[in-house]
Amino acid sequence: MKFKDYYQTLDLKKDASQDEIKRAYRKLARKLHPDVNKSHDAEEKFKEIGEAYEVLQDPEKRAAYDKFGSDWQAGQDFKPPPNWDAGFEFSGGGFTQADASQFSDFFESLFGRQTGSSHARPDSRSHGAFHARGQDVHAKIVINFEDSYQGTQKSITLSRPVVDQNGHVSTSPHAITLSIPKGVIEGQQIRLEGQGGQGSGQAGAGDLFLEIAFAPHRIFTMEKRDVHLSLPVTPWEAALGATVSVPTLGGTVELKIPHGSQSGKKLRLKGRGLSSTTLRGHQYVTLTIITPEPVTEAQKKIYEEMARLMPTNPRKGLGV
Repeated sequence: MKFKDYYQTLDLKKDASQDEIKRAYRKLARKLHPDVNKSHDAEEKFKEIGEAYEVLQDPEKRAAYDKFGSDWQAGQDFKPPPNWDAGFEFSGGGFTQADASQFSDFFESLFGRQTGSSHARPDSRSHGAFHARGQDVHAKIVINFEDSYQGTQKSITLSRPVVDQNGHVSTSPHAITLSIPKGVIEGQQIRLEGQGGQGSGQAGAGDLFLEIAFAPHRIFTMEKRDVHLSLPVTPWEAALGATVSVPTLGGTVELKIPHGSQSGKKLRLKGRGLSSTTLRGHQYVTLTIITPEPVTEAQKKIYEEMARLMPTNPRKGLGV
């Protein structure tokens, strides 16, 4: 997938105002509309400027695109950085009502998931005044596995897009403190009532929905509620059985390794995953046998004696 420079597509500078973006799009749309322009690539170019306008005319999409777009050149091989949109606020999930299916894979990779639209909703009209509830706002936050395992209070700062009086888009910090519920999982949303967009008239503000994402962990991986760990063991621990110390999100515990264990054997630590008040996660430990390298003659003789006393063909199942 190639990176698309939407400013280049509309022949604009990166500091263009919202009015300049609108004028540039209208000029190119008149020139490239398939009903007017009969060249073979007019329709494709018309779609390209439409996609660029879809992003740049929307302050939220534009600010998110600008956040990392300066690091890429048009045509470069591109893959969205993990959680590239973390900490960034979008109204209604950041998507307009445009049909995203008409856009490129590049657009889809950034803005293609629909999370629903939450536009301001009228509440009532009184004495000529218009009252509308504020927009709901969505953002993604990245937390550690431990935050979910224990539950915690967290202070975070989100980026809120702002359009100044000259039509230029920038971001302003939006600091909030929230409770991370124990056992929350990736993709789950936390709702903060009244933390969204301001309402008009006497209507209340919208809500802020925070989608949870997990930061990569040094030793653990996560699958829904279950924690996974690859545990190195020695050949004698696997062969003879042993009790070894194992890290978990809640601290170190002792794990009994059955004798005769092989690499790939999976053992379960019950309740050591992400558990809420009603749902329970576990930790799965996969054994990896690490064979020490014989350095001295005495060590080599031990391996030779093992080969003599315990002859085996580990490749028997392969037919060799």
